[in-house]
Amino acid sequence: MYSEEEYLRLEKDALERSEFLEGMLIPKDAEGPDHNIVKEHVIGELGMILKKSIVCKSFSSTQRVFVPSICSYFYPDILVVCGSNRYGMLDRITIVNPSVVIEILSPSTCEYDCGPKFKLYRDIETLQEYVTIDSRKPYAQVFRRMADNQWILADDAFSLAESITIQTIGATLQMADLYDGTENVSSLLPPPKE
Repeated sequence: MYSEEEYLRLEKDALERSEFLEGMLIPKDAEGPDHNIVKEHVIGELGMILKKSIVCKSFSSTQRVFVPSICSYFYPDILVVCGSNRYGMLDRITIVNPSVVIEILSPSTCEYDCGPKFKLYRDIETLQEYVTIDSRKPYAQVFRRMADNQWILADDAFSLAESITIQTIGATLQMADLYDGTENVSSLLPPPKE
């Protein structure tokens, strides 16, 4: 078991990132090509949309978030902050006020990201939407916090012809754009005409 201070000290010099859950270090798995392609496409799409925003900005997987209710730290694939960044008391790498968290699902993270991790993220008071995008097939879900603090499945997509909307930042993402160039999904596309 590690203290919060020990974790942050170790993480500062670590070659590989780890998340911190109730005193335990959880190494981050290596990400496959399709995971990285989808993540880069999402970052690109959000970059174009948020470039015009003076309120919201996105960060990639090197930015940590803090879940205060259980003193835990996670590295989401992508996070968006609307308003000024607020940092953890012990460093400026940890964001404590994400508005949107996006996780790109892979075989080793799917179950955890969709279950226990999502439950923990819901404890972050500023979080308005949680988005999961599968790296292996066209499948995405957008969960949204309602006024009564309940979470609903607000949007989903199951094919390349569909899109998802992240309402907090006014972003509509086309599934075909997110999966363009991935190995697994390219097999679902019709062959090029000769």
